[in-house]
Amino acid sequence: MVAKKQYRRVLTIAGSDSGGGAGIQADIKTISACWCYACSAITCVTAQNTVGVQAIEPLSVDIIRAQIDSVLSDIGVDAIKIGMLGSPEIACAIAAKLRNIDVPIVLDPVLVATSGDVLTKKETIEVIVNELIPLATVVTPNLEEARVLTGYDDERAWQFFREKGAKALLLKGGHGTEDELSDILFTFEKNYEYRNHRIHTKNTHGTGCSLSSAIASYLARGAEIHEAVEFAVEYVHRAIAAGADYELGGGHGAINHFYRFW
Repeated sequence: MVAKKQYRRVLTIAGSDSGGGAGIQADIKTISACWCYACSAITCVTAQNTVGVQAIEPLSVDIIRAQIDSVLSDIGVDAIKIGMLGSPEIACAIAAKLRNIDVPIVLDPVLVATSGDVLTKKETIEVIVNELIPLATVVTPNLEEARVLTGYDDERAWQFFREKGAKALLLKGGHGTEDELSDILFTFEKNYEYRNHRIHTKNTHGTGCSLSSAIASYLARGAEIHEAVEFAVEYVHRAIAAGADYELGGGHGAINHFYRFW
């Protein structure tokens, strides 16, 4: 009997972006573009476009739990990505659900949107630090988010995350103004640096969501942490380049998630 083919399955737990550039929508595009099967559990619904976030409505904890249970009980997962959470109650419920699941978990602490809108309240940040970081295989804050979470934006941030239980920290440098970007991965064994030249475009909405989802996808496919980050950084850089000249909305447009196929 011929063995059936198996998808590599990635579950994204995050908020919905009505504009399609970030959140669950960006995650599903990224996971699919990285040759994995995307499942989702939506934590909140946002009214959002390229210029900002107009409204946020968290879903009930019960329906979020039900979404996760539905995926885990039938389809299963090879990796999980966690993004926007919506409330401390949601964050606590997700932590409880994932505490005994033995697959890579990529935690993207979505605190502020590309437009500058605040997406995460202080009470939720406390749960992220105390309940979710200990479950994380990789945490992927930008420098500003690292400062909010730990008070640091350098190797001292890694010491904080490490003491909390994270296996690796990717400090993203893309929100600066320098022409050369530097993302630094801290792991127990050694540190890695990934450099790229900045692409001057306003079409960067959802880059953080896409990067964390790409990392989860490559981890699901069996890559080591530093390999998954290397592949994911290259994927997002090329997606930015491919979408740089498009015009979408009046603000921060989207990257081209499907540049490999279009």
